[in-house]
Amino acid sequence: MEYLKILAFTHKQIDLQSLGKLVICEQTLDDRLRNIQAELDVKEIFYIGTCNRVEFVFTSAHDVDRDFILRFLTVLDMGLPKQYMDQFVDNVSVYEQVEAFNHLLRTSCSLESLVVGEKQILAQVRRAYESCRLGGFTADYMRMIMNRVVKTAKEVYTHTNISKNPVSVVSLAYRKLRDLKLSSNPRVLIIGAGETNKNLAQYLKKHKYTNFSVFNRTVENAVSLAKDLNGTAYPLAELEDFNQGFDVIITCTGATEPIITEELYKKLLNGDTSKKVIVDLAVPNDTAPAVIKNYPVHYIEVESLKEVARKNIQERYDELINAEQIIDQNIKEFDAVLRQRKIEIAMSCVPQKIKDIKSKALDIVFADEINGLDENSRQVLERVMNYMEKKYISVPMVMAKEILVNNS
Repeated sequence: MEYLKILAFTHKQIDLQSLGKLVICEQTLDDRLRNIQAELDVKEIFYIGTCNRVEFVFTSAHDVDRDFILRFLTVLDMGLPKQYMDQFVDNVSVYEQVEAFNHLLRTSCSLESLVVGEKQILAQVRRAYESCRLGGFTADYMRMIMNRVVKTAKEVYTHTNISKNPVSVVSLAYRKLRDLKLSSNPRVLIIGAGETNKNLAQYLKKHKYTNFSVFNRTVENAVSLAKDLNGTAYPLAELEDFNQGFDVIITCTGATEPIITEELYKKLLNGDTSKKVIVDLAVPNDTAPAVIKNYPVHYIEVESLKEVARKNIQERYDELINAEQIIDQNIKEFDAVLRQRKIEIAMSCVPQKIKDIKSKALDIVFADEINGLDENSRQVLERVMNYMEKKYISVPMVMAKEILVNNS
């Protein structure tokens, strides 16, 4: 794990509003990562962006010092003003080698989450990796890392109670929404049809909410969610013309600028002056600050859920210890797996070399003698040579693995 590195910008050091400025939209991700690879000599890389963290997992031989981090953010080209650049450089968490692997395992097992024990983070990490793998940004090393990440997380969730009676950001948001004691069937606008909104919508459906209007850029996704909720689907572009009123807005999109501007919110109110509810689980927030400042709103966002999440960590302390023991064991096991893989790669040329030796023996060195054999003898000789070829290929591989195991 000599070259494994992680730059982690998380809720622990950075407020979520600022953190949102580092979120990369899907349309520009590939270009930004290519620039990082080309200009910083990064071999493999993938990007993780969730509601409370932005992380870059990569391999590089360079020291990750302040100059490297500053250059990394500069090449990333997020258009950050100087004050934000300074804030991110001063508050980034840097992990290298075994510490980086440990952090990635802890993150995927939800030990580093705002809400410890929520399983959603593993799916988010896997999707982040898969997206970058399909983009050609990862190779064999990251494949092995991710295989171990998934194995470890499954063991933690299976063999500890860390996710028993699971608590998530979505469930915490629903609890706060429920505590507001809304009318029996409030009008709910859902903006965004991603996983977070789907999960929150399921809570609402389970508790007999029925009046849903779903808006999304990709209309097919809006239709799918609306169908599940017995609601109505609209393209996001039609949101500003919506005039049927609302009591609750639930929003979580990947937009890097506010979706709910003051101008849009005023149109949605359509003269209504009653106090509304906005549940905004996007990072950065989908709601412009002016809406919260100038209108009567119950505002639920990720930042406001931190205190509840802190209590959740205290309640699960014993399970944290059990989970950390599983992680430590997997780190030890993975060291041997890595060494075995290095041997496999180093010896990958053995089969071809043995084939070349066999071909030279048959076609050149003993060609005259073989040509003098009858057909049956030649067939027997060929079967013998093929048998020996297979055995010769397996012998050094088996011996190398035995040496590795004995040394371990």
